[in-house]
Amino acid sequence: MEQVRRDALLVVQAQLGDRRSLAELVGHWHDPIWRYVRRMLGSPSLADDVSQEVWAAALKALPRLQQPDRFAPWLFTIARRSVLDRLKESYRPEEAAEPEAAVGDHAAAVLDRAQLAEGLAGLPAREREVLILFYLQDLTLEDCARVLDVPPGTVKSRLFRARQLLRDILVDKGYPS
Repeated sequence: MEQVRRDALLVVQAQLGDRRSLAELVGHWHDPIWRYVRRMLGSPSLADDVSQEVWAAALKALPRLQQPDRFAPWLFTIARRSVLDRLKESYRPEEAAEPEAAVGDHAAAVLDRAQLAEGLAGLPAREREVLILFYLQDLTLEDCARVLDVPPGTVKSRLFRARQLLRDILVDKGYPS
């Protein structure tokens, strides 16, 4: 809740022309948006391009944002629309996400991330998206519902289906269930 209040304050200050507040807002949310876009599109170079589009659209629309406390769902909605536009422009087979590099004692965590990335790449976009928003971006059910423009019950059912599909994909690839 503290993060929501901080973001709301930064949004209002940015709307009033405070460049430092805007820079802080962008600095905080750039990486989560980029990771969401990358996971949805599967390509770092596409993620760079689409993230720039997201920020251009967000900065243009920020003065009209009437509910500063809804900044995160609003921003992810813009990101989602940009991702969907890019997918519509050039539908292509999905590429597996690249696993992150192992560093020291974190090898087990990287293996789990690599497994997750491999499983996510095999999911349909709708299921992949709801898992990313809920588990990887830590949005609440209600915020996911706003971003996806569906009722919270639909988010719950998509999460249930997505978890089942992800488990099945990982088991099929030989990972333990």
